[in-house]
Amino acid sequence: MVRVELGRVVMRRMEEDDVEVVKALIKEGCEGTENRLILHILTRPLCLFMLAVLSSLLRCLVHSFILALAIPVFLLTVYLKITTPRSTGVLGSHRPYWDYVGSSHRGTRKDTLPNPHARSSSQTASKDKDRERSAEKVSPEREQAAGQVWVAECEGEILGCIFKESDQRAGTRRICRLVTGSWYRREGLGRLLVQGLEHRERETGARRIYAHVPYPSKVGEVFFRKLGYQLLGERTGEGEGEEEEEEEEEERELELESPERGFLGHAVTKVFFKDLSDRKVK
Repeated sequence: MVRVELGRVVMRRMEEDDVEVVKALIKEGCEGTENRLILHILTRPLCLFMLAVLSSLLRCLVHSFILALAIPVFLLTVYLKITTPRSTGVLGSHRPYWDYVGSSHRGTRKDTLPNPHARSSSQTASKDKDRERSAEKVSPEREQAAGQVWVAECEGEILGCIFKESDQRAGTRRICRLVTGSWYRREGLGRLLVQGLEHRERETGARRIYAHVPYPSKVGEVFFRKLGYQLLGERTGEGEGEEEEEEEEEERELELESPERGFLGHAVTKVFFKDLSDRKVK
């Protein structure tokens, strides 16, 4: 692990020449996540039953118990390897891809998130560079639909990133990906990115923010719970009236923020939320 001085970190919008670095960072962060998702799906009771039936049928054709058992598992694993990334996209996203060029910052001035650890001079430490824009045209509508990617940069090196989907409903925001470099984990970068984004979205009038986390990710679940997020569907009201109000609200939100579904309808993400309004924030 490399010690990070949080006060020197600048959180800014991703620009076009950052795209390849961000893609490499996501690929590194996704290592193991896809395999855990596949293992999670393969071990569901319905899937195990289906594999057992296929193995029994193959046993009549293949004179080997091991082959009859291994072939269905192998074929299903290959199928999931091919389809899982397409169904979940950037894991937790409802779209099958991410428009990196469309989501890159196109303004002339840097757009940054507040860093409570930074001195006034540190927040603008990142130097402007001559950047070559791609020939691909990005309309305002495409940029609006593409969402935003924010990167944590220190001394010219991108250490982490956070993805926010486009604002589909008034007052709500959605985080669909949070990644920090393997050498910079457990240094507070993830917390810094999430809290910086929360602060910005609260100022723009957001009342609630959602985080879509890969289902088997215990680390991701613990991380967001520590930041005050709750699993959608959990009751947290203290009084009966408050419980009923929360239950009705959660039913409405479950229809709009349902977890991503994979093979045989198994959930591959968990949805966490946090209220940003003053009456809820503690």
